[in-house]
Amino acid sequence: MDTELASMLGAASRAARVRMGLTQADVAERIGMASEVYGRLERGHMLPSVQNLRRLCTVLNVPPHELLGLGEGFTAPPPVKEKAAAKHREDDTPEMRRLMRNLRKLTAVQLKLMNLVASAMQHKKK
Repeated sequence: MDTELASMLGAASRAARVRMGLTQADVAERIGMASEVYGRLERGHMLPSVQNLRRLCTVLNVPPHELLGLGEGFTAPPPVKEKAAAKHREDDTPEMRRLMRNLRKLTAVQLKLMNLVASAMQHKKK
């Protein structure tokens, strides 16, 4: 593995992610990678596959030459239309995204129970 390239790619990925206000888990989910693996990528401990590099460029809206430390002759892949990233909402915070990731993992029964808990918390608040 080219450690210099891995470090450069990791630092550029982190900078782009922070600029976009995303967490490592957000980016990992959007490119289909475990958040622990994405963390290793950002720390420069690994290089992504070509497919994941392309997804990373798309999700972070960064041209590949920026991540790879190349000259200016390259362009970013065309943006992929994503349901989740279609609209930026005011309540789209790291905490809300983390909650949504956890909710997506629940069964229908567990979701129903969580909804009842959330409803009870709202009624008690009033």
